[in-house]
Parts: sequence; C-alpha cells; structure tokens
Amino acid sequence: MEEQKTYKLIDGKAVAAQLKAELTAEVAQIKLSGGKIPHLAAVLVGHDGGSETYVASKVKMCAEIGFQSSLIRYEDDVTEAELLRKVNELNNNPDIDGFIVQLPLPSHISEHKIIEAIDYRKDVDGFHPVNVGRLSLGLPCFRSATPAGIMELLKRYEIETRGKHCVILGRSNIVGKPMAIMLMQKSYPGDCTVTVCHSRSNNLKEMCLSADIIIAAIGVPQFLRGDMVKEGAVVIDVGTTRVPNALTKSGFKLTGDVCFEEVAPKCSYITPVPGGVGPMTIMSLMKNTLQALVAPIS
Repeated sequence: MEEQKTYKLIDGKAVAAQLKAELTAEVAQIKLSGGKIPHLAAVLVGHDGGSETYVASKVKMCAEIGFQSSLIRYEDDVTEAELLRKVNELNNNPDIDGFIVQLPLPSHISEHKIIEAIDYRKDVDGFHPVNVGRLSLGLPCFRSATPAGIMELLKRYEIETRGKHCVILGRSNIVGKPMAIMLMQKSYPGDCTVTVCHSRSNNLKEMCLSADIIIAAIGVPQFLRGDMVKEGAVVIDVGTTRVPNALTKSGFKLTGDVCFEEVAPKCSYITPVPGGVGPMTIMSLMKNTLQALVAPIS
C-alpha cells in the first residue's frame, strides 16, 4: 500500500504565475492611462552559462509582462573602468527605471565597486549598501529577490511565522543575511526567532532539529537529511546545483540543498527543486522594477 503524503508542496510555479498575472494587469492599466512603461536594463559580462540563462529569462519575462527591457553585453575582458562608466550612464538615464549587473563578474572586476556605483534608487537587485541598510531598519527599499520571493511564498500559503524558530543554512549577502533580517521584522511574514548557521557552526544538526522553519541556502546538494528535521517543520530549499545525471538529456539534474525523499515525509510544507523558490526570484525582480517606477525610493 502506497504511503499517503502528509506534506503540502509549495508550488512556486503556481504562485509566480499569479504574480505574473497581477503585474501584467497593472502594466496594462498604466498603458491605458498613458503612463510610462517600466524599463529594466541588464548588463551581462562574458558568457557564463548560468548567467546567460538567467538574463535571457529576465528579458523574456519583461516582454511577457509588458515591460521594456535592454540587454547590454560585454566580453569578459571589459575593464572595470568601462563597466563603471556604463553604470554611471544607466544611473543618469531617466528612461531606465531599474537595472542589474549580472553576477558573478570576472575576477579582475570588483563586484563591491560595481554594486556601490549603482544608484540605490535603481538597484532592483537590492544589493546596494543603502538598500541593505534600509532593509535592516524596516524602511522602504528594494529587497533582495530570492528572500523576497520566499516571503511571498510563506504569505500566500498562509504559513505561520510569528514566534516560530527559523534556522537559515547559509550566510550569503544574497540570501542568508537578508532572509534573516526579513524574518525578524515586526510583520507578517516575520516575527521569527532566527538562527543563521553556516559551515563553521557547531551542533548544526541539533539546531535544525529545533527549527519550525528551515531555509536551506548553503549550496551543498542534499545537505539537509531526514534526521535533521523535526516532524511538522516547514522546509524551503534554495539550493540549485547542477549534478551529473546520465538519465537526463542534458547530462545534469538540478538538485537542491535538501534530500527531498528523506525530508518531505516529516514536513508540513516543503518546496521542490526545481519549481519552488526559483520561479519566485525572477518575479520579485519584476515587482522591484515596477516599484521603481510607481513608488520610487527617495
């Protein structure tokens, strides 16, 4: 007899489709009233496969929602000075509402310098120190796309966060740190007690076992195992690692940080990989771009 599923799958694709419909309707209304169409620019350096895919999907989504988009390409030998000139040009272009410089950048270019050079009012990736600082203070800002997408999933699935213990695996500037700040805020989703764990953390298993919510963003395939999760936990898997797989056409399989087969039976809610957090990240970027136009940060 097949074991009955006790967990609910958090369907990021379905929620992203809802958000897409909402944004498309809002842009259509702007067009009807003769307003300016949101314009997102993306700067892509080199030919990294992952970056090419991400940027192409962002440009495609802009077209589907009704945004304008511009793709600016450079070879990977572009100088830091040239890239900084382009950032300054985009900062001063009134037609561009928001823009991103796709990371990672070649090693001869300082990512920090590039991020800090972006006008924080156009920083729809939410990486600029001003946006990060405003986030920590609970002020209006552009929020980092992946954590913002996770917050939207928690909200739309009405997952209780108040007073819950949330363990975040990973302390990156892109996911771990902003995620912790968002979940600590006096709001819903939020009001969590947050523990951030990383590669140097002791008693990691014990901390995970005490968690009501686990957000796995550590970048190690199938790191979170069944014996690290308590019954009824909510598990959000941010991991996306291409693992060799002879059974797939591409020769790879996208694998999360969670061992789904072991962990899912213990969960109340869990995200799949793919189809969980991933689709939400791009929609958060689109939301930020619309915000840059209709509710700009001063």
